[in-house]
Amino acid sequence: MEQNTRKVGTVSRGIRCPIFREGDDLASIVTETVLDAAASEGFELRDRDVISITESVVARVQGNYASVDDIAADVKAKLGGGTVGVIFPILSRNRFAICLRGIAKGCKKVVLMLSYPSDEVGNHLVSMDKLDEAGVNPYSDVLSLEKYRELFGYEKHEFTGVDYVEYYGEIVKECGAEVEIVFANQAKAILNYCDHILNCDIHTRARTKRILLENGAKVVCSLDDILTAPVNGSGCNEKYGLLGSNKSTEDTIKLFPRECKELVLDIQKRIFDKTGKHVEVMVYGDGAFKDPQGKIWELADPVVSPAFTDGLIGTPNELKLKYLADNDFKDLSGEALRQAISESIKAKNESLVGSMASQGTTPRQLTDLIGSLCDLTSGSGDKGTPVVLVQGYFDNYTN
Repeated sequence: MEQNTRKVGTVSRGIRCPIFREGDDLASIVTETVLDAAASEGFELRDRDVISITESVVARVQGNYASVDDIAADVKAKLGGGTVGVIFPILSRNRFAICLRGIAKGCKKVVLMLSYPSDEVGNHLVSMDKLDEAGVNPYSDVLSLEKYRELFGYEKHEFTGVDYVEYYGEIVKECGAEVEIVFANQAKAILNYCDHILNCDIHTRARTKRILLENGAKVVCSLDDILTAPVNGSGCNEKYGLLGSNKSTEDTIKLFPRECKELVLDIQKRIFDKTGKHVEVMVYGDGAFKDPQGKIWELADPVVSPAFTDGLIGTPNELKLKYLADNDFKDLSGEALRQAISESIKAKNESLVGSMASQGTTPRQLTDLIGSLCDLTSGSGDKGTPVVLVQGYFDNYTN
């Protein structure tokens, strides 16, 4: 009886690495660390394995940092230094609080407009049930800070214990700017307060900017327009600006890594030269998934993967085994069923778009899927595995 060659499909391994510092030869260290792990754990690299490196170590090695004063200088230069509407920021001490300090230092007054009941990635200010009880329509109603407090009081975030309304207001005042806080979900509502706008949303930023400009805003910048070039010798990100940045210290942020296609190609070549295996390589940040308890959508980076080798372009092209078993081959069992399904997989078209037999097979970009797997594998704490090796991802039932 013919048997499958392997009994294990996809395997995701966190690879323990040294602590990376600015200027390190990242390609060399990643290559040697992965090969050392393989020797230590008794596995071999195979063609189409995926080596993934978290964006944070790439940015650290690049030295891609900026201070609140660097942010302030760029915000003042681009938005005038007067009254600026800062709209739709996410609620995050790590992701936005330090950026807000820099923004506030570059303005005389900040009109902070928060989306409600939650921010763009699902951090809640107030529950939908409380909005219903108060008779508030979040799609049309604009609330002042006073009205918000009257209706909802002081709500603390479920996981962080922070009242972000109070926290963000205090940050602006501590930096020497006036602050006015309003709550709205229509971007153009900010134009009743000012006409120089910094829209801080991530995935909806292009639409927000278009709406503001169409409705009379004089100057509109998104976070990806700030620090697109060095300021006073700072780091920068030509494509994403402040998007994807994280807190480094109380006064500095680590920006999203700059162009790193050369890095992934270099690692790919080094592995091939040493092993003869053609692996894929990617840099990953936040995964793209949602927490059902806290309602938080993880993806606070502008993309899951800012750089990857060409073999990771595209989406999965898979058949749904349970569909075949329940429909096309419902009268078969055992070895006959296994062989029938194997033949279907071998004969599948290059594109299964629209095929009933592929429904439910997660039509997402490969980099989003693999990056999410890597983010969950490496975690965001003290695991010490900023490199993840994924093996067997491109296997199917016939391998």
